[in-house]
Amino acid sequence: MPMNTLPSFRQDPRGLLRALFQVAVQRAQPLAAMAPWLPPPPRGRTLVLGAGKAAGAMAQALEALWPAQAPLSGLVVTRYGHVPPRPAGLAQRIEVREAAHPVPDAAGAAAARQLLALAQGLSADDLVVCLVSGGGSALLSLPVPGLTLAQLQHIHARLLASGAAIGEMNCLRKHLSRTAGGRLALACAPAPVVTLAISDVPGDEVSVIASGPSVADASSCADALAVARRYGIALPEAVTQALRSGALETPKPGDARLAGHAMHLVATAGQSLQAAAEAARAAGLGAHVLSDAIEGESREVAKMHAALAREVALRNAPFARPCVLLSGGETTVTLDAAAPEGAPARGGRAGEFCLALALALQGQAGVWALAADTDGIDGTQDKAGALVAPDTLARAAALGLDARTLLLRHDAYGLFEPLGDALQTGPTHTNVNDFRALLIA
Repeated sequence: MPMNTLPSFRQDPRGLLRALFQVAVQRAQPLAAMAPWLPPPPRGRTLVLGAGKAAGAMAQALEALWPAQAPLSGLVVTRYGHVPPRPAGLAQRIEVREAAHPVPDAAGAAAARQLLALAQGLSADDLVVCLVSGGGSALLSLPVPGLTLAQLQHIHARLLASGAAIGEMNCLRKHLSRTAGGRLALACAPAPVVTLAISDVPGDEVSVIASGPSVADASSCADALAVARRYGIALPEAVTQALRSGALETPKPGDARLAGHAMHLVATAGQSLQAAAEAARAAGLGAHVLSDAIEGESREVAKMHAALAREVALRNAPFARPCVLLSGGETTVTLDAAAPEGAPARGGRAGEFCLALALALQGQAGVWALAADTDGIDGTQDKAGALVAPDTLARAAALGLDARTLLLRHDAYGLFEPLGDALQTGPTHTNVNDFRALLIA
């Protein structure tokens, strides 16, 4: 959306917040972002391997940008329903498969096995381009020896409910998958590997994005065991022993087998937040990026944002009104035993943030907010996120909805769907993780 066509923040605050979200998503689209980072075609062939929620769009972008006369083939795997429509006239040269996320399935394991097979027989004259984006940890999961797919699925599910930070989750995941933690890059030897990544992790740590299939891993088997113990993740005895002995160790920084490989971040949360900030400023608002790397429980992060927004609304400090406060990163939702029995847990990080934010704001005049996952899917629902307005709690009460009980149940969409404030975009074909915008008018 052109910056000069943004809705008025006074006449349509919800429309403005939706538009800023679209600006952020557009900045992370692969076609424009990848062009500056493409390597020249090699003397031999170019093999494309990859995984993530943006993998389908990244593959199409590479097909469009790569010289038509240069060989190009390969395979990427993305989430079910996340393959973008193919542009008219664009020939398909890279196969795209679909698999499950956030818990892996047999289709993802089969795709990972096929990627390893494709990597065999390459020469130093060939080139491997790895297309990596968030979601690859689940989409490209091939269990290590001693671990079944069913056991790996259980571990993923337990990690997702544990409240562990993404770096902790992927530390364990890297040591339990035959393609993660640099192992895919090792399989490509002696061909050089160029990784093009869209970052969905706080701090843009490349070894954490999709569990780093094509880059060195500084974490150890001992670190992975510590994560499992910290969060009570039961591991099969054979896997525990393999971690203790170091048999499942990943290639480390400085490993000669990865020498000459390259990694480029083609899109990040920080870039998307800055694009949204520029759009807000062009619309006559002050815009402040708080951080692109916020972690922690969604409901606690919401309290912090609410306190800051109320300070601005009531005291015109530390930022002057009207303004937009922007933040990103990856918060967590811990599914605890205190939740009411039979709790549906409908929603994800963004929905929980919005519900907790509405409760913390308590109808504060002049404050609107939007939180969404930039891939278009918040948790396991078909919603991207939600919107909060000064009258959110009042309208909920009029419908007989108890916001506090719904928060205990982790059922954000039990409130926002009846209000018409759940944000539904469908898959965006990119992923730079959480996007939050608070408008204080």
